[in-house]
Amino acid sequence: YTELKQKNIDTGMGLERLACVCQDVASLFDVDTVMNITNKVSEITHAHYGETAAKDVSLRVITDHIRSATFMICDGVLPSNEGRGYVLRRLLRRAARHGKLLGVNDPFLYEVCDTVIHENEGHYPELRERQDYITKVIRTEEENFARTIDGGLKIFNDMLEGHKAGGETVFSGADAFKLYDTYGFPIDLTIEMVEEQGMTVDQAAFQKLMQEQKERARKAREALGDLGWAGVEFGKDVPETEFVGYTNTSIDDAKVVALVVENEQAEELMPGVEGIVVLDKTPFYAEMGGQVADHGTITTAGGAQFQVTDVQKNKGGKYMHYGKLTEGTLKLGDTVTASIDVSRRKAIMRAHSATHLLDKALRTVLGDHVHQAGSLVEPDRLRFDFTHFSAMTAEELGQVSAMVNEAVLEGYDVHTDVLPIEEAKKKGAIALFGEKYGDTVRVVDMGEGYSVEFCGGTHLDNTAKVGVFHIESEFSVASGVRRIEATTGAQSLKIMNQNQQKLFEAAAVLKAKPSDLREKAEQTISELRELRHMVESFKAKEAINQAGNFLMGAKDVGGLKVLTATLNDADADRLRKMGDFLRDKDSSVVAVLSSVKDGKITFLSVCGKDAVAKGIKAGDLVKQVCCCCGGKGGGKPDSAMGGGSDVLKLDDALAKVDNFVAEKLGL
Repeated sequence: YTELKQKNIDTGMGLERLACVCQDVASLFDVDTVMNITNKVSEITHAHYGETAAKDVSLRVITDHIRSATFMICDGVLPSNEGRGYVLRRLLRRAARHGKLLGVNDPFLYEVCDTVIHENEGHYPELRERQDYITKVIRTEEENFARTIDGGLKIFNDMLEGHKAGGETVFSGADAFKLYDTYGFPIDLTIEMVEEQGMTVDQAAFQKLMQEQKERARKAREALGDLGWAGVEFGKDVPETEFVGYTNTSIDDAKVVALVVENEQAEELMPGVEGIVVLDKTPFYAEMGGQVADHGTITTAGGAQFQVTDVQKNKGGKYMHYGKLTEGTLKLGDTVTASIDVSRRKAIMRAHSATHLLDKALRTVLGDHVHQAGSLVEPDRLRFDFTHFSAMTAEELGQVSAMVNEAVLEGYDVHTDVLPIEEAKKKGAIALFGEKYGDTVRVVDMGEGYSVEFCGGTHLDNTAKVGVFHIESEFSVASGVRRIEATTGAQSLKIMNQNQQKLFEAAAVLKAKPSDLREKAEQTISELRELRHMVESFKAKEAINQAGNFLMGAKDVGGLKVLTATLNDADADRLRKMGDFLRDKDSSVVAVLSSVKDGKITFLSVCGKDAVAKGIKAGDLVKQVCCCCGGKGGGKPDSAMGGGSDVLKLDDALAKVDNFVAEKLGL
């Protein structure tokens, strides 16, 4: 080998390249563990390595992308339209696209998962543990992409016809971009299909539009600012804040180590001014891990009082207490008493401990594929996102709610320990997808193994203190991700009391006991149905009687009975019933009925058999009258409907009916 000019640099000799050397093969795709995946793809697609260069490319793309996708999903990434989720979506769609090039139109990538897992589970056992979940995610994404392709094909064909009709040989970049951006249609697929039609895609225009989109996205990110950064940099002179809030709700020897006013460090804080206070130690929990921050006060012996309304932890480990100084003056170096709002903290702990119990219940009821995908813990209220691919049934929600409340009634003791990460895993502690952990972790254990999770939040010492757990809603927030919103403690009691009050009020309205409310409601609904049916029956009879009266006043035009009438506030159904009666009652009738409601005109035209035989068609007639009133209509020869908006011209429109019939008859 030629000696390198710069010594001791990375040679790029990673595991996979080393495997190529050890197995004496030409590329990564020829290594045994990877080739076994390719062989599985060949088995499904009936395309074999070495047949053609194009097939080799497709086989390699599918093999590479399904490996990446399997590991990404195992690590908690889900297909989406942004960030790493978008990378995963592109990988899966490109692999599916190459499957189509090999003649496979149905979902097939999910079938390759088992081979990927089999080849890698020795060093990545979590792949096998999450196999059902990984397979489900890939299959769902494949099915969604298949629908996207089907929908996009129709749009593509319409665009193609438009270009051909104009005698064009270049498919516009704007259309290609619209297919890509709006309908998720891959550009390489568009290019291939266009070339099959003997045309080309204006790729330069497409790339220009892509670049403009990236610029818009970049400017949008700049407008939002760096959301990952909280506050200002304080420098090395300001120490990290020591959090003592697990054991203390108030301390009286904290020291002010930094003050910030309008994003600038300050020496003191004046009354009425909003700012940030940094202490050397604090009982205030900073917002993180889905748990909201503590509120409370920071006070001095001299009478200064700072109301804390938010707490954030910056990258340097400083706890920044946001709020407003309501009394006195707060100076750098002051010794202060920091006290949290204890009742609020208790309400937050109730919700956080309930979140752990909910996670346990969901895994038990729905299966091990359930993993936390996000959470928000507020005072006596929680939001929990989890991986699951269908809406929970009422029975499943009932089981989950019952299981959480049963754990509450059991009164499990809650213990927290800081353990080496490997010891915590052996204990069965559940880690969050996507989270990075150090050598030691904080473990929250409820009921000596009932629920064991990594967690840095604050918790109760016994599950009984959660109080009543109540699920408010369950719904989808993304593909494969569901959300449960629930309440605990005082909030649940408030909801229960409100519901009970509504129950009593409803019972009073229906003059029934609360226990008999359902039977009374069903009885009332049944009576309403009967009454509604009777009313409809009376209306139908009235309409027929009224139509009979109209028929008696019809004009004779060339042997046909022509009539027009306007009804006040009649709906379309009433007009149809009257029209059907007139048409069936007399075969020589020609009638136009109208109704004005909310400033809109509805027309109905009917013609009997004899009238139709003489060339009078209801569809033609209704078009004439609708046109007069600024509307349009149409229908069959014997019955047609339409509408109009110019109410002032209604009489003129109806007056034209006699002339229309006379002209058709040649009179």
